[in-house]
Amino acid sequence: MTTIDAQATTDGTPNTPKLGQAYYDLFGEVPPHARKRWEIIEAVGRGETVVALENLRSLVISNSPLELRVQQLVQFGQLLVIRSEGPARLHAKAAIRHGATVQELMGVTETAYLTGGITAFSLGVAIVGELLEEAE
Repeated sequence: MTTIDAQATTDGTPNTPKLGQAYYDLFGEVPPHARKRWEIIEAVGRGETVVALENLRSLVISNSPLELRVQQLVQFGQLLVIRSEGPARLHAKAAIRHGATVQELMGVTETAYLTGGITAFSLGVAIVGELLEEAE
């Protein structure tokens, strides 16, 4: 059975070429919620699930015809539509980190309105507003 530990360095931190590399590439870190998810899955003896899912995540992200900026804009819009506030915020910041503009995030927000309605739009506007405040 493959475990998370088999994918880690001797001090227990992720061996980034094997586990979590996509997070490091996108966010500069493995977000706490992802680490917590890994811990829970490992605690129930399903570490191989984490390894498989993170390997797939890395493959999908690194082999996409979309550049990271575009991938993150798409994910931001998807997350607005399903009203997933924390992850939407995380992916908006990742989009900015990879070269997106707040104007592009607003364009995604406007497009999310067409699928997700006013609540998706309002969430996007709030996140764009936060990013504008942080940039000041």
